[in-house]
Amino acid sequence: MRFLRRSDSSDQAGQTAVDTPVAEGAEDEGADGRSRPHTTPGKGRATPKRRDAESKRRGPAPPPPRTQREAAKLAKANRPSREDRRAKAAERRRRMDAGDDRVLLPRDRGKVRAYVRDIVDSRPHVIGLFLPLAALVLVAALIQNPVIQQYVTLFTFLMLAVMVVEGTLLGYQVLRKAREKFPEEDIRGLGTGWYAFSRATQPRRMRVPKPRVKRGDNP
Repeated sequence: MRFLRRSDSSDQAGQTAVDTPVAEGAEDEGADGRSRPHTTPGKGRATPKRRDAESKRRGPAPPPPRTQREAAKLAKANRPSREDRRAKAAERRRRMDAGDDRVLLPRDRGKVRAYVRDIVDSRPHVIGLFLPLAALVLVAALIQNPVIQQYVTLFTFLMLAVMVVEGTLLGYQVLRKAREKFPEEDIRGLGTGWYAFSRATQPRRMRVPKPRVKRGDNP
């Protein structure tokens, strides 16, 4: 009977120890008499993923369009307005005229091409008459006058010969100066010469990027 009573008392004491909550941050005393900090158990659930939390915060995704009309309507709603497109185009045009490498075409990018443009823009060229010469040939073909066509044809051949000679000399000169100024760059002769020739054939006002040097300057 005493054994049973002792068991009952031990069970009650154990039950009391189990039922008694342990305060958070309390310290337990070990067998050596030293106090040890109490370890807080885990929260018992997994941490949600970031995309799941963001999806819950934003709400459910809208359903996809079921018909072609709904898809067109959705695309029209997400399309920028005409004023925004015009503003972006004007800003891009302005940056291209200023020579911003971030918006220029790949053929116009780099300090070497900028230097080539400065050399071409610093002087007038007979090659710049290429477009007016093509317009003159077109007008002569429409007139249907043999005499005028004969003179125009002769003048055209002479001008083309002069343009070829000038373009060749311009290409060699631009290539030599570019290699002297940028010896660390791999400058190809054919590509650089053709770039200078094509730049010179354009009228000065129509060149993109815009000339940043005046005629007569030494780039």
